[in-house]
Amino acid sequence: MDQEAKGVGNVYSFAAVNTLSFQMVIGSPMILYAKSLNASATVLGVIAGMLPLMVILQIPAARFVDEVGYKKFVLSGWSIRTVFVGLMVIVPFTAGFLPEESRLVLILVLLFLFNVSRGISSCGWLPWIASLFPAKMRGKFLTREATMVNLASFFAFWLAAFVLGAEPAPWQFASLFFFSTVCAIISLAFLRRIPEEEKVEADTRPPRPSLSEMLSARPFRKLLVMNVVWALANGGVLTFLVAWLKSEGSWTERSILMLTSVTFIGALTNQIIFSRYLDRFGSRPLLLSGMVIWTILLGSWTIIAGGMISSEPLFIISLMFVLGLGGSMVNLSNVRLAMLAVPDVGRSHYFAIFSVVSSVSLGLAPVLWGILIDGVSGLSVQTKFRFEWNEWTVLFSLLSLLFVVSFFLCLRLEEPRSVRWEALTRFLLRRSRARYWMRAWTRMTPRS
Repeated sequence: MDQEAKGVGNVYSFAAVNTLSFQMVIGSPMILYAKSLNASATVLGVIAGMLPLMVILQIPAARFVDEVGYKKFVLSGWSIRTVFVGLMVIVPFTAGFLPEESRLVLILVLLFLFNVSRGISSCGWLPWIASLFPAKMRGKFLTREATMVNLASFFAFWLAAFVLGAEPAPWQFASLFFFSTVCAIISLAFLRRIPEEEKVEADTRPPRPSLSEMLSARPFRKLLVMNVVWALANGGVLTFLVAWLKSEGSWTERSILMLTSVTFIGALTNQIIFSRYLDRFGSRPLLLSGMVIWTILLGSWTIIAGGMISSEPLFIISLMFVLGLGGSMVNLSNVRLAMLAVPDVGRSHYFAIFSVVSSVSLGLAPVLWGILIDGVSGLSVQTKFRFEWNEWTVLFSLLSLLFVVSFFLCLRLEEPRSVRWEALTRFLLRRSRARYWMRAWTRMTPRS
């Protein structure tokens, strides 16, 4: 491809190095640092929800991104946020003269500023990428990018686990934030090498579509509704699983980070085995499969939190693997479907609405669930089935129901050239070893 020779391949290098940076400051290491400062569940929810909530700033930013240019817009925002990452390095070193509450406020302020700059500048990212890759190549691009992100995330979490150990001191968290700063600076170099989008003259730009016009597009509207429910269900799941493992499971920081890294192996498994069929079969079948996985997953966590099944390490590891697998299925197919549902005319505005609606729901969810956990904290109702209703079982059971609703909303989605979910399932069974077991079972089953 001609464009790849000009530097489109730098997108993947940027994705990998950028992931090494942001996982340290908005991922589990930051949640663990906040827990070390005795942050409540509500504060953890605010930290988890801050990044998606700030995407709402894409709406006012969308009117300027076409004039400034996608590349210049994204590059400016990423440069500003790097400054705030660098300032986070200082916070752990204030432990000698600042109380925990003050350090928590400082890190929240810096996270807020970091997410504001990211929220504004990310308005140009999806339109920029969509302009560089034709529609038939987007599934392949998303798979490659997600592979780089998951490999980098796996490495980042193992590095964090090695640095933090079992009982981390403030300087160990500061070293992770410093590593994040260095990676953020390097990622800017790759970002500069990505080609610019094709220039469009001001008088030839299409008129800005109104909100009512965008919502009148039925495929786009259905996708928005599904994303709201999905985001409410998915928002903060990993955050509160980490909190449960720390408070109820008594796992150390190192063990939690090593465990969380398994989710990226699950995501890589999806990219190796299933995502190759994304362009062939469409997004909808993979999206439905992901929703089924998430429903079963949260049902399993409900039973564990209720005490019906012991939290054996091997079982918890397998659940984390499935979490990554299902999450990758939904995320890849969802973004690809958005690229298909968004028309070329007014593309940046459609992407802004899509990102804002789903991200605001994703940001509000952990805040709401954090308030719920704090509100019912101390609840303990034992049933005759040896199942205990507590704050965690209430949360996980509600999330399971929301994933069921998301599945039925996925059935209503519209996608051109998409096969039925049953067709993909039959194809995978034919291609896998499972068909031999099913054939043997059929032959051994007595017939009337």
